[in-house]
Amino acid sequence: MIAQQNDEETPLLQRSEQPKAKTPLPWDQLWILLLLETPEFLSSRTLTPFIPQLIRDIGVTHGDETQVGHYAGILQSSYYAAHTLTIFYWSQLSDRIGRKPVILIGLLAISISTFSFGLSKTFFALVFSRVVSGAFDASDSMVKSTLMDITDATNMPKACSYVPIPWTIATAVGSLIGGSLSQPADRFPNIFGRSELLKTYPYLLPCSISAFFISIIWLVVFIHLKESASTKTPLWELIKGFFGQSYSKPRQPLSNVIVDPGKVKSKPLPLRALLTSKVLSVTASYATTGLFQMGFYSILPVFYATPIELGGLSLDPPRIGALLAASGVIQGIFQLLFYARLNDRFGTRAIHISGISSGIPIVILFPVANALARAYGMGMAVWLCVAVQLTLKTSLIMCFPCITLFVRAAAPNRASLGATNGIAHMAVAVARIIGPASAASVFSYSLQEGHNAWSIYYFLTALVFLAVGTALLLPRDPSVWENSQ
Repeated sequence: MIAQQNDEETPLLQRSEQPKAKTPLPWDQLWILLLLETPEFLSSRTLTPFIPQLIRDIGVTHGDETQVGHYAGILQSSYYAAHTLTIFYWSQLSDRIGRKPVILIGLLAISISTFSFGLSKTFFALVFSRVVSGAFDASDSMVKSTLMDITDATNMPKACSYVPIPWTIATAVGSLIGGSLSQPADRFPNIFGRSELLKTYPYLLPCSISAFFISIIWLVVFIHLKESASTKTPLWELIKGFFGQSYSKPRQPLSNVIVDPGKVKSKPLPLRALLTSKVLSVTASYATTGLFQMGFYSILPVFYATPIELGGLSLDPPRIGALLAASGVIQGIFQLLFYARLNDRFGTRAIHISGISSGIPIVILFPVANALARAYGMGMAVWLCVAVQLTLKTSLIMCFPCITLFVRAAAPNRASLGATNGIAHMAVAVARIIGPASAASVFSYSLQEGHNAWSIYYFLTALVFLAVGTALLLPRDPSVWENSQ
């Protein structure tokens, strides 16, 4: 059942007191939402360990090692470029036709594009597969909207603390699949050495496995997920609205949604009504945090794969995959055990600001690790720097459940949760276009002879300060926004 939330359309005299007891978590649906957090991470983390080597193999850099990061950034940004153009419309549509259909479309797109990535032999084909995934994938926004639908202010922080479990699993499994099963004919000649298919397409096996898992998740969602959006618009009414005609019939409550009909009093708002100061503040914070996160994430595997003499650590794909998998496990365990407690103790904004501020030591550890590798080789000191840097990622990841809580509180009404999420995700998608491409390009620039090798680290540090500045616009706790409505 959707918990009651006061919004701008609720008369003041009908407002009830904030419940003191925490509402039990709706596990009958929450486990499906947790499962739905895995596909995007599983797909992207499967690709991450071998993307630098794949770019070398297809020859787009013509042997110029300094350009690997540049093309890796373009490849990552292509997903978010397509995502930016469609995410708001998918999110807005989910307020009218429901979350479930949009989720199923997104899962299908991820599965197909991941499989096609393994069959790609040109850089254009790689970009196209990521564009298809980005254009149709609205699953992350839908999961957050559905989570907001089925929780309230008392149990949502606890629900958010479970979100890292699927992230951890998907990151670990995806990284291991991509790092261990790429080029299987060369790595496991006794098993795959006779397969001409895998010799021709050396990255098809990990992509196929990830696509298969995502297809299973699609089936589970189709069978078990209940619709959580409170109302729907008939298809014919949507078609007439698309051609400029007004809706002639009132929107009817869904017959099988998990809502209390007595609490459905609001309706989806137009875009202009959604652009309140609260929504703009949390959107700015989400975008700048995503800008740094994606810049850092795009640099990390490229830094690991870059030769030591050029500024990296000279690690191979299996070792990169293992490091990213271990990092995901640490993040998930820490957030599961401590996020809800830290949120209750220090407040949501404090957790968010401390998380993004951890980006400063994260960035500093890049040149420190390389300097140690140059001086002493890949010894204990270098691995200690790598371990500390990956551990600090935990606090950075905790920024995102904080932002989810602020997005929920900022929504003008319950029926516009999907569209509000869409605005925030559209902004962060723009940031995720700029982040990988700009960071990877600056990294490639910094590697070239005669250029400042620290340019990339200055750039990432500037992004950290920008994200902290926008975080200061947020209140100490999301309840401040909810109580002011």
